[in-house]
Amino acid sequence: MLKKMVTVRRLLHVKGDVLCTMLLLVLFCLLLYTRQVILSSGWDRPEWKLEIHGSTSSSRNLLGASGAKISQESPEFPSRPSEPGLPACKPQSKSKPPQPKSKPQVKSKGKSKSRRKNVTPTKATRKPLPTLPPFDFASYLREKDNRDFNLLIDQPEKCVIRGAKQEEEGGQGASDKSTAPYMLIAVKSVAADFEKRQVVRRTWGREGLFQNGVSIRTVFLLGVPKNRTALPLWDRLLTYESQTFRDILLWDFDDTFFNLTLKETHFLKWINSSCPQVKFIFKGDADVYVNIENILEMLQGQKPEEDLFVGDIIVNAKPIRRRSSKYFVPEFVYGGGLYPSYAGGGGFVMSGRTALKLSSSCQKVELFPIDDVFLGMCLQLIGVIPSRHQGFRTFGIPRPSAAPHLQTFDPCFYRELMVVHSLSVPQIWLMWNLLHDPNLSCHNRTSPTSWPFKWKGKGGEAEVQETDYGEKQVFVTH
Repeated sequence: MLKKMVTVRRLLHVKGDVLCTMLLLVLFCLLLYTRQVILSSGWDRPEWKLEIHGSTSSSRNLLGASGAKISQESPEFPSRPSEPGLPACKPQSKSKPPQPKSKPQVKSKGKSKSRRKNVTPTKATRKPLPTLPPFDFASYLREKDNRDFNLLIDQPEKCVIRGAKQEEEGGQGASDKSTAPYMLIAVKSVAADFEKRQVVRRTWGREGLFQNGVSIRTVFLLGVPKNRTALPLWDRLLTYESQTFRDILLWDFDDTFFNLTLKETHFLKWINSSCPQVKFIFKGDADVYVNIENILEMLQGQKPEEDLFVGDIIVNAKPIRRRSSKYFVPEFVYGGGLYPSYAGGGGFVMSGRTALKLSSSCQKVELFPIDDVFLGMCLQLIGVIPSRHQGFRTFGIPRPSAAPHLQTFDPCFYRELMVVHSLSVPQIWLMWNLLHDPNLSCHNRTSPTSWPFKWKGKGGEAEVQETDYGEKQVFVTH
């Protein structure tokens, strides 16, 4: 009897193990089946959906919307900076943050809301998309003739210079003669770069009388910020800034990289209408250091009624056909093999006569998305050959490979130059104070302003340097 009971217990124990094993196998099969159903239905695939609205179209990204549409969105600015009226505050519309340019925009066919989960799609479910160009060139070609935009903030009295006695005595002097400035400094800027404009105003962009009674005035060239939520109350900032410093020029086109050509054409039109008697013009970026004293020394003996265009001239530059490049230009936009000679956008100097001629010629040249090259096309139309000067370092200062520990951020070295590109706000402020330190001691100075400057090759002839636009990696980080 006892033996039978032991046998029954053993059988029951074995049957229990078998039942548990069978139950686990059934559950495992159910899990495999469920997984197969999910994979076949596509539920685990990441959805990428971007709602594309009309206000973010590629045409507005390039040339802005029509004047009527922009006038509805843009704030009303006073006609003169001195007027006390300010634009009313308008609530900012809630919009999604802009997607990075490096990621392609894909619109899903579903109607569900866009997901923001960081889900990496598998190779089996999603194919890699080709690199997209910076903007829609087809839309650009359709709307490139939209080239006239309103001036929202003007400085009509910027080029009216009173006599020296008038300025010192508050307008009550023996001489009441008004003249145009000897040099006008024009700086490309954006609304958010207030600190860059401030350091320019306090350093190399200062207004006033310089050596030999030379008068200098400064303006900043801006457009309407495309991402208006990034800088709340940008309109009031620029209005207050204009009333305080009287040096803001604001147009109602979107301030984007490919709209810098519009900034070029509108500034030339402003010169033609509001500052036609200016003798010389320096135009550059806000992230450059400019030695104004050297430029004034270079201009001695130059006649403003003659053509002059000098800077870091780039010759034999080829259009960039690589779609991932910032300067990509397809063949159907520019089919030529080489660009005309042009000046690097960090800074250049031109005479008042050349500026007036460029104002007319740039209205005849079709807009081109790269502003430096576009200005070279305008120079080619009027037959002005730009002059190269080695004091203009718009590509920065290269650190020699043979001397990797060479200190290029040296005031005695900068003292010999005119324009150096790619400097931060603290570096501009530091270099200005170092160069104007009365205790600064340098070796004998060799004048950088003899005219003209040419690079000499081995044969003694002028050497032409081939430069691919935007490809020189010579910026120095200090």
